[in-house]
Amino acid sequence: MENEKKQILLVDDDEIHLSVAEAILGNEYQVMSTKSGKEALDYMMRGPVPDLVLLDILMPRMDGWETFNRLKAISLLRDVPIAFLTSVDGAAEKIHAQEIGAADYITKPFEREALLKRVKAILPY
Repeated sequence: MENEKKQILLVDDDEIHLSVAEAILGNEYQVMSTKSGKEALDYMMRGPVPDLVLLDILMPRMDGWETFNRLKAISLLRDVPIAFLTSVDGAAEKIHAQEIGAADYITKPFEREALLKRVKAILPY
C-alpha cells in the first residue's frame, strides 16, 4: 500500500487545462479527470474516493462553488480536501474559498513546479 500513488480528481470543462495538469501531476499521482461538476459528483459517489480534488470555478450548468458545496454536503466526502484550480483571480473569490474551507486556491496559468509544490503541501506524503 505504501507505494500506491495518491489519487487526484481534476474537474475542469477545458480539455487543454485538464491535459496540462494531468501531464504535470501524472508522474507523481494517479490522476483522474471529469469535465463537469455533475460528472465529478457521479465519480465521487461511485468511488474510489480521491485524496484531493482540484476544481475549476467557471464551468457550465454547475459551477465550482456549487460543486464544492455539494461534495462537502456528502458525509463520506466531507474530509476530502478540495482546492480550486481556476482562472478566476479575484481577491473576493480567494477570500470566499478560504472562508468555505478550500484546501488552496491556485490560479491558471500555473507553473509546473508551483503546482507540484502546492499539491504536495496538501498531500504531504
